[in-house]
Amino acid sequence: MNFFKSFLASCLGSLVAFIVLIFLVFSFFAAAVSSLSSGDSQVVVEDNSVLHLKLDVPLSEMEADNPLEGLPIPGATDSPIGLLKLKNVIQHAAGDAKIKGIYLDVPVFMGGYATAKEIRDALLDFRKTGKWVVSYSEVMTEQAYYIASAADKVYLNPEGEMEFNGMAIEVSFFKKMFDKLEIKPEIFRVGDFKSAVEPFMLDKMSEANRLQLNELIQSINNEVVKEIALSRDIEFARLKEISDRMSATTTQEASALQLIDSLMYYDQVLNELRNRLDIGKSEDITFIKYNKYKKSVSDFSSSKNEIAVIVADGDIVPGKAQQGMIGSTTFAQELRKARESKKVKAIVLRINSPGGSALASDVMWREVTLASKEKPIIASMGDYAASGGYYIAMGCDTIVAEPNTITGSIGVFSVLFDLSSFLDNKIGITFDEVKTGDIGELVTFTRPLTEPEKAIWQKSTDRIYASFTSKAAEGRGMPVDQLRKVASGRVWTGSQAKERGLVDVLGSFDDAVRIAAEKAGVASDYRVKYYPKHKSFFEQWMADMEENAKVEALKQELGTHYKVYEQLQKLKYYQGAQARMPFELQIR
Repeated sequence: MNFFKSFLASCLGSLVAFIVLIFLVFSFFAAAVSSLSSGDSQVVVEDNSVLHLKLDVPLSEMEADNPLEGLPIPGATDSPIGLLKLKNVIQHAAGDAKIKGIYLDVPVFMGGYATAKEIRDALLDFRKTGKWVVSYSEVMTEQAYYIASAADKVYLNPEGEMEFNGMAIEVSFFKKMFDKLEIKPEIFRVGDFKSAVEPFMLDKMSEANRLQLNELIQSINNEVVKEIALSRDIEFARLKEISDRMSATTTQEASALQLIDSLMYYDQVLNELRNRLDIGKSEDITFIKYNKYKKSVSDFSSSKNEIAVIVADGDIVPGKAQQGMIGSTTFAQELRKARESKKVKAIVLRINSPGGSALASDVMWREVTLASKEKPIIASMGDYAASGGYYIAMGCDTIVAEPNTITGSIGVFSVLFDLSSFLDNKIGITFDEVKTGDIGELVTFTRPLTEPEKAIWQKSTDRIYASFTSKAAEGRGMPVDQLRKVASGRVWTGSQAKERGLVDVLGSFDDAVRIAAEKAGVASDYRVKYYPKHKSFFEQWMADMEENAKVEALKQELGTHYKVYEQLQKLKYYQGAQARMPFELQIR
């Protein structure tokens, strides 16, 4: 009897699982078919609509379509918003007679300050058409307020919170942990400011690193305060003092200091919007969300003249591109195709990278220089274009950066980790070797390097730095000695880099495209196309589900220690010569 009960229970469980699976598959294909069949013309934008921009999700350079978005099934969470698509949507809304204004909801912003400025400038351009932007949130971080300050009116919940106290950078150091584990980093670097390896060898910042980080955030903060002061019609010195002293610790103080316009609850904000739309207080506001409205925005152009935008977003690694990583093989292939294509009249490199492999950076630089001999090629820098990110930009005709872009960091380091004591004393594993000459395996973690081997590593690092700086000097049209005065691994903001000749123009992605079109002689007739192409939604969905499952399992297992694990995982990308930004930057 127990056997039959168990058997029937198993059958019932399998049947339920099968039904759920069928439902999921049906939902997926229904969403996919709906997405494919509903072209741009199927999205109905009603008269007197308000575009609802909720910017509390991660941002990336490019945006992938997600036909499952909004459905109650796995993978149907809000997708990252692509900056370039978002700007295009705001620009389209500015010319859409059915869109009367923008309702901006940005409590937390998950991007850098250069990205925030591009969004902010797009909102200001939207307002120039005579349309309005109203911002409301229950809480606002510093970056969120920076964007919100571009609105006509900034409202905050009376019991909410707002952060406006300047910026800080915190750097994690691992030396004491390595000492306890008996792990010995073997470090080779060029440049006093190339401090990416400092967390492995020090327990606090060097004076050189403290100097560059302090000057960096002072420059970014001054730029941010200046723009907010202009939008809020507050004197710069007064606003700077409010920020430095954190004078606005409550929403009431923020209102009294004119950082915001009024304290309101959501229903009161809705009434404000109804007044702007000239509708009755009992009428519903016609909101259209970004994810829906973007489907009405067509990128189609009949022009035969193409500006190819090749997006480099993430760490630089050899081989094929992966999500969050710029693969040198993939990038070089895209550049080669753009160079050889007759329909491509100019190329824009959109770079958002802290750097990575020196060799991979050089492989891509070579393709940039080849392309520059055939047609205009312009670099557009996002939040970061540092070290390896600068390496691939320096061969372009013109370099365009935002004032708050983090760039430069022209320097090289190499690092290996000697795990022999850790493996022997902590785990009980030992190694031995035989060799035919004086020099053994140069990339090893099972023993310390010998003095001759260390000399080889330092010589190689010096050679790569010499090559990096000479190529940068050639690209920038300046003597090597002059270039090296602003190199040495030091990072600069876009504004600082322009003053030192590392950047040509302070501007946005749109400015870079405009310059490319003008140089190609197609300023009045061109279309923009982005490369490399994304994976299909289904491929990315499956990969994300697998990755998310791993991450969630590790978070459950490690708890608060997950962040440390995440940092340690990055160490595997530091093996060998690196042209990488000198720190993992978290500006708060």
